Amino acid sequence: MALRSKFDPELQGLSKNFRLTKCTGLHGGGCKVPREVLQKLLEDFGQSQYKEEHFMGGMIMPRLGIGMDTCVIPLRFGGLSLLQTTDFFYPLVDDPYMMGKIACANVLSDMYAMGVIECDNMLMLLGVSSKLSETERDVVVPLMIRGFKDCADVAGTSITGGQTVLNPWCLIGGVGTSVCQPNEFIMPDNAVPGDVLVLTKPLGTQVACVAHQWLDQAADKWNRIKLIINEEECEKSYHDAMFIMSRLNRTAAQLMHRYGSHGATDITGFGILGHAQNLVKQQRNEVNFIIHNLPCINKMAAVAKACGAMFGLLQGTSAETSGGLLICMQREEAAKYCTEIKKIDGHQAWIIGIVEKGDRTARIIDKPRIIEVETLDDGTVQSIPPVTTTRRSSQIKPQITTPLKQPRLETSEPVSAHMDQAVSSAPSQEIPITTVTSVHDGEVAELTQIDGTVQLLQCGDQFQQQQAVGQVQYQQ
Repeated sequence: MALRSKFDPELQGLSKNFRLTKCTGLHGGGCKVPREVLQKLLEDFGQSQYKEEHFMGGMIMPRLGIGMDTCVIPLRFGGLSLLQTTDFFYPLVDDPYMMGKIACANVLSDMYAMGVIECDNMLMLLGVSSKLSETERDVVVPLMIRGFKDCADVAGTSITGGQTVLNPWCLIGGVGTSVCQPNEFIMPDNAVPGDVLVLTKPLGTQVACVAHQWLDQAADKWNRIKLIINEEECEKSYHDAMFIMSRLNRTAAQLMHRYGSHGATDITGFGILGHAQNLVKQQRNEVNFIIHNLPCINKMAAVAKACGAMFGLLQGTSAETSGGLLICMQREEAAKYCTEIKKIDGHQAWIIGIVEKGDRTARIIDKPRIIEVETLDDGTVQSIPPVTTTRRSSQIKPQITTPLKQPRLETSEPVSAHMDQAVSSAPSQEIPITTVTSVHDGEVAELTQIDGTVQLLQCGDQFQQQQAVGQVQYQQ
């Protein structure tokens, strides 16, 4: 996939100082009303009326209303359901064409989170900023519309109407509608203990866009991060974020059917933790979601950390725009899913957490593993290979709250095929680590031991187990 060159306003007949993001005071998914406030505001709609299945026309029809990505309304005829969503936000990138594509992809992601592959119709919502001059309006608005339409064309849908108004701030979004048979969508409520959580896009889009604005404006806040990320790296992270946000989750939705998704949501304005909490509340079973790993656009975790509580990226509360799908599925199927999506699209997906028995809460562990991610020259999104060193286990002081009294490695048993629990053991000065290696491309999928359970951190292709006897691989 060829990447689009940087937007140059002068080539479009605009002032070199023109910035689309100056036409708004809020940006992207960061414009959302806080999740807790929104839930209180929506109480009068009576969300519970949509949570139960309904008997219509001799069939049991699922129904879903306010609270998740897409409403599911049984139609009166033919055992069909109407799935519909709407979304809009303010510009967070300065390229109007890319902003249109991002807005369209963001609307469609709500449908894809339900496993809907075909969107039957779209409407476009457009607010033209009253701050734009006539020349700026005549250049910027057609570019935004073209980007929105081009993305809809790639998705195989069409735009048949909408609404355009003048507004102090520029905004763009739309409505997506699909009429589906029962097997064409997946209700987001069937997670079971033992499932894992898969994420299809990296986090950090808001951080990348804000950091780029600081760089562009030579703001004082740039001084806070310039020792962490240089100008070239900041430009690339921003560029990567634009293409990640404009990418459709359509393949991810297709594969949800093939590999038996138990439910999904897309990651947008509430951050990964907020959307994980929304999803876990919908589950029929009493489960918890535990997130161990956070794939992030390269350098964005360090930037967010340097900015204190400003973003909340490591806490899972940083807003995302047109983010990936967070999917619950069986552990074995998740590895196959990640392999397949990489084979089809070239983009990597990650297993980031587990589903366990609980009380319908979601959390991120205290020190999640950060997976640095970048977009390569061919447009594919991949993890940056970690720098690893092999050390003698006697040199490592593992942080274990209770002593482990275990038999020697030579007699240890292999990790089970499902990788649910480490049964191998060692003397207290040695820690047995099992690595899982991708047969296809040699990519190592690392394991971590948490509360006595070995968890898969990153999925590759087809897996084989290897015992690391007497040595431990640690990431620096």
